[in-house]
Amino acid sequence: MTDFPAAEFNPNARGPLTGVRVLDLSRLVAGNVMTLQLADFGADVIKVEPPGGDTLRNFRSDGHDTWWNTYCRNKRSIGLDFRHPDAIALLKRLLPTIDVFVESFRSGTLEKMGLAPEVIHAINPNIVIVRITGWGQTGPYRDKPGFGTLVEGYTGFAAINGFQDREPVLPPIFLGDMVSGLYGFGAVMTALWNMRANGQGGEIIDLSLFEPTVSVLGPQVGTYELTGKLKARTGSRSNTTAPRNVYKTADGKWICISTSTETMARRFFNLIGRPDIPEHPEYGAARGRLRHVEYIDGLVADWFAGQHFAEALALFDREGVTAGPVYDASDLIDDHYVREREVFVRLPEEQDRQLAHNITPRFARHPGAFRYQAPYVGEHNEEILAPIIGQEAFQTLRASKVVCTNKET
Repeated sequence: MTDFPAAEFNPNARGPLTGVRVLDLSRLVAGNVMTLQLADFGADVIKVEPPGGDTLRNFRSDGHDTWWNTYCRNKRSIGLDFRHPDAIALLKRLLPTIDVFVESFRSGTLEKMGLAPEVIHAINPNIVIVRITGWGQTGPYRDKPGFGTLVEGYTGFAAINGFQDREPVLPPIFLGDMVSGLYGFGAVMTALWNMRANGQGGEIIDLSLFEPTVSVLGPQVGTYELTGKLKARTGSRSNTTAPRNVYKTADGKWICISTSTETMARRFFNLIGRPDIPEHPEYGAARGRLRHVEYIDGLVADWFAGQHFAEALALFDREGVTAGPVYDASDLIDDHYVREREVFVRLPEEQDRQLAHNITPRFARHPGAFRYQAPYVGEHNEEILAPIIGQEAFQTLRASKVVCTNKET
């Protein structure tokens, strides 16, 4: 079986964001998702890490740095002990070379460090400053701790996730952080474009985890206000169409289907030998099928119970029905589409030959590139700092451990 391609790292590779320089003081997931998108497409992302490094480094899998290797590729790292005033002075020396400044401290922390936005813009008025918090820089929750879990509860996501007769379910991934990181990427690109196209100066982006997560939940609040009805937890069913669910086959595997258009619903019911359903006055249309969802789901489940997984999927593919397998990770990496599309790449030996997602989305003419493996803390201290402050000053700061690393020299 063909393996996934090896990620070939070339520090001289260029991308559409070559020339953009980012100073990333963020920790954990949201900031790293955002700056990974910038880095994959050529921006020079400099991770500024305290002694011990970004907390994301602690998210290990049986001793492997899977999270760090995945979300901090293409970035360089400098280690600074923020408790020393000299570290803040050093960051200020870097600011004239920076286009984007990212932080994820609690509200007010940046000001206490002596790096308030007005201080940063006094040094370089064109910097785009991204401030990532749970709840934003204003409002009564601004000082409240804000991990994504709380946001996923507060926004109403958990309340609509899961089954009606069971407890609300939090997502098994860092959903609020990841959504916010992608919003942040779009916001940074908007601000950079505004500067280039419209001659506007720098920007301050107040990026909460809360508001992006609210936005991807759709018109939940608007619907409630207009109708007085709350969206019920429906498991894998939909509030807009039926059938839409996961169904178990005779050999114990699962297939998901969606019939989001009437054409697709008709095609599906014809395929399973029930052409009468689309013609029925009660449940021929989507709204009717939703009213009779228990009946519809029951007859569909009965059909699947008599089918074998591979044969059913082949039938759906042949007839153009929107159905697919419910995979786990072991299934995913063996799928021919995933392999031929090169959805994953294999990292080098020093990063455990781990699989990581490929650069996405794909650009035909000016694609992103792999330039750096995920760094150790302070791996690029000297090459980034010495040209700015001089070799003698750099060695002094290293000796005093203002500049730090987690690797023996």
